[in-house]
Amino acid sequence: MAPVVPRSGDSIFANLEHVNAELFTLTYGAIVRQLITDLEEVDEVNKQLDQMGYNIGVRLIDEFLAKSNISRCVDFKETAEVIAKVGFKMFLGVTASVINWDADGTSCSIVLEDNPLVDFVELPDNCQGLHYCNILSGVLRGALEMVSMKTEVTWVRDMLRGDDVYELNVKLLKQVPEEYPYKDDE
Repeated sequence: MAPVVPRSGDSIFANLEHVNAELFTLTYGAIVRQLITDLEEVDEVNKQLDQMGYNIGVRLIDEFLAKSNISRCVDFKETAEVIAKVGFKMFLGVTASVINWDADGTSCSIVLEDNPLVDFVELPDNCQGLHYCNILSGVLRGALEMVSMKTEVTWVRDMLRGDDVYELNVKLLKQVPEEYPYKDDE
């Protein structure tokens, strides 16, 4: 039997059911708008988007692992590359790149040149502190926590604020050892 090879983000994306991109973008925009109306404080909206993303990431990792045939990554560097090349392509249809590694290999930036969440979006002046796509930082944090990596994910650059790309800084805080629910009898 031939070994199972990981599938590329392109091949996975091509075989998944798709939601209309405009519907997805407009629905996300409506959610953000409603949060702004309900919570009134931009910092609270940022926290809520991050928490929503975290909850999504906790569940999304199962689908990612099931459909991508990715085996366990050996380190944080490989994990970041898989997220950028396979994960973002699989779920958003875009490819990201990983840059700016620190010397320890525990911090990097994931750069998106295209982001389907921001089509049709202009931030009003009263929302300049809003991290419109903060749901993505929560998704990364939640998914990585489910594979035993406690991380901190923050926005560095955002095209909605006039930058040239979207850049997320991902910092590994702790590699959590896996715990098994049962101990072997000796």
